[in-house]
Amino acid sequence: HILKTIILGQMLSLFICGTAVTSQYLAEQYQVNTPMFQSFINYSLLLLVYTTMLAFRTGSDSLWQILRQRWWKYIFLGLADVEANYMIVKAYQYTTLTSVQLLDCFGIPVLMALSWFILRARYRLIHFLAVAVCLLGVGTMVGADILAGRQDSEGSDVVIGDVLVLLGASLYAISNVSEEYIVKNLSRVEFLGMVGLFGTIISGLQLAIVEHREIMRIQWNWKIALLFTVFALCMFGLYSFMPVVIQVTSATSVNLGILTADLYSLFFGLFLFFYKFSGLYILSFVIIMVGFILYCSTPTRTAEPTALPQPGSTGLDNAALKLEENDSEPPAVTVQFTNGETVVVSSD
Repeated sequence: HILKTIILGQMLSLFICGTAVTSQYLAEQYQVNTPMFQSFINYSLLLLVYTTMLAFRTGSDSLWQILRQRWWKYIFLGLADVEANYMIVKAYQYTTLTSVQLLDCFGIPVLMALSWFILRARYRLIHFLAVAVCLLGVGTMVGADILAGRQDSEGSDVVIGDVLVLLGASLYAISNVSEEYIVKNLSRVEFLGMVGLFGTIISGLQLAIVEHREIMRIQWNWKIALLFTVFALCMFGLYSFMPVVIQVTSATSVNLGILTADLYSLFFGLFLFFYKFSGLYILSFVIIMVGFILYCSTPTRTAEPTALPQPGSTGLDNAALKLEENDSEPPAVTVQFTNGETVVVSSD
């Protein structure tokens, strides 16, 4: 089970790596910074595939019934997901890569707290130690960035950037907890279909307001189109595959596993962007994986809701009482006469 969880988590990290590398390549080589447009393409793909699947369903889990019963909840979920993506990407314009990597981990304790109260997850001491080990690995990775000179210069307003990262990480936590609840209690297709529907609407409106000028300035060619396509496919694969992994594990486990995504991006950056290599990157990868294995080695518990026993319920504890009640009732007596004038008395 641990090996399966590790493999699934690293597959998600590779999808995230694909989105990061293509976005950075678009920004550095072609001066294209359109995070909302890229998100809009992803949500449109989810709408095309999963919302269409819901539209062909009938019964209680059809698109109409879902919208009629839970439409306002999915509006908030779509808003949280869209703004989380936008805030994290926007933060890079104000603060440093180091700050984003460190503060982005704020989402993990928020996620654990939300899982405790909403999903009733109960953690053991080893889980908190595992999270601490993973965060130590992130700190090692940031230290390697600083030594390699990859920390970037100071942004225009570091405070704004740091606040954006914290807000984005918190919104990601809300989105992931909601995803785990929906996937495990309703269905994966419902989550993806509703996120695709409302994410397309919200990102489309925000795109028309904040990014229409950037889109008009793009000098389109086949390389830019290919980078947008690869980004969209990686993001679509991430969104489609993450509910499957969450269903097998948990949202917290997934978020710990994808901490290695920055390291995969670095390895690609060694060839594409000529980053300097440091042995601390390997050490940070090992530390994060050790923490991830520790977390997955012990399953979390789910607190059972405390319910008062119903006096009218029938269970093993009151089975004898029911027998006594039956014995106290007068039995029905049937008297039959035969030809030999023998009386046969039987009771039901």
